[in-house]
Amino acid sequence: MIRDPATVPDRRAIEALRNGVPNRDAVRVMGCNQPDVESRFTEQLAAVAAATDGETQVPGLLVSGGFGSGKSHLLEYFQHLALTQNFVVSQVVISKETPLYDPAKLFRAAVASASVPGRTGMAISEIAIGLRQDSHPYAELYRWANRSDSNVAAIFPGTLMLHERLNNDPELAELIRNFWAGDPLPIAKVREGLRQIGEAAAFSLKAVKARDLNEQRFSFVARLIKGAGYQGWVLLIDEVELIGRYSLIQRGKSYAELARWLGRIEGLRSPGITTVAAVTDDFALAVLRQKGDRDYVGAKLRDRGTDEYLALAARAEAGMRIIEREAVALRPPTKETLLLTYEGLKRIHGSAYDWDPPAIGSADLATSRAMRSHVRRWINEWDLKRLYPGATVSTEERELRPSYEEDLALEDAPSDTGEVAPNAGGEP
Repeated sequence: MIRDPATVPDRRAIEALRNGVPNRDAVRVMGCNQPDVESRFTEQLAAVAAATDGETQVPGLLVSGGFGSGKSHLLEYFQHLALTQNFVVSQVVISKETPLYDPAKLFRAAVASASVPGRTGMAISEIAIGLRQDSHPYAELYRWANRSDSNVAAIFPGTLMLHERLNNDPELAELIRNFWAGDPLPIAKVREGLRQIGEAAAFSLKAVKARDLNEQRFSFVARLIKGAGYQGWVLLIDEVELIGRYSLIQRGKSYAELARWLGRIEGLRSPGITTVAAVTDDFALAVLRQKGDRDYVGAKLRDRGTDEYLALAARAEAGMRIIEREAVALRPPTKETLLLTYEGLKRIHGSAYDWDPPAIGSADLATSRAMRSHVRRWINEWDLKRLYPGATVSTEERELRPSYEEDLALEDAPSDTGEVAPNAGGEP
């Protein structure tokens, strides 16, 4: 039982750091300790806020670091930094359920994880609630959605108009918001709604390929966020190194998607979105060089012989160049940083458990070890000394390295099939 509620944030911070899973409280305790990368991210946010032309995707940032170097902690810190500057933020961890090569699954994960400044509900609903039809941002959204060159299907401006004018049909309004978030929507319902408001002839609702619909949802939601008065949409993509375990073709698609989300592909940019991605520091050597991706991926994709795969090969090579040449390495901790962190954790651990943690020798401030290694060892030793006073505590550590061996179990059939999307902009 926690006697003092004021200690709850400190205890949450310690538990998160003990488990190696950063959260808001851990960020509060640890800070950033990467001033150069933080400065670049701050400039990135400022560029997004300053982009008033509605056509610019600010180039993203790729950071690299070893296991336990603080990549996930950095992305968590960036989330809270961006939220304080009125950005909607999504943290996406690449996994079997969210492969980088599948835009539909990436979109769903981004929407599901999205945090909206000052709001706690489902992101799309909270954003929709913030739409003000008499505001300049909404007028810009409406104008863009109805432009002939907006590159989104008619169902998007159609549902936007319906959402604006629906006063007595909360069920359809919810269906529309769910459609924006990635769910199917029977086109018959959209047509019926437009008939009710006298706008049936205003939109030519045609079939949409699933692949196109997936990309258009990203573009539309990015504009929706701006239309609700937020500065933009920040995507934070963690554990990019998992793509090293895909088959060669899926690795190629993943490199291409990475280049796109970092804003490096002309004609495939998403204004209003900016991205920070994180990858292991040995990925370029282990996968691009030793595994041979730098030499074989582009050639293998071009062997398919179609225009689609020729374009995909060029984008994949752009993604690999970013990993190899542009990744910003996280700085190892200095002795000064380690000492400040040690003293801060000692204070927080004492507050969390209402005791006075003893000193841990010289705190072993070896800068050759990852920050996570130091943090978890200090916390574990204090835990044991608190629970078993007088006991001799020693810690044994083993270095973990990511595996880049191919694992076909990671490759479920992608949801991006290229077929007409049923009940989502196509015929019912």
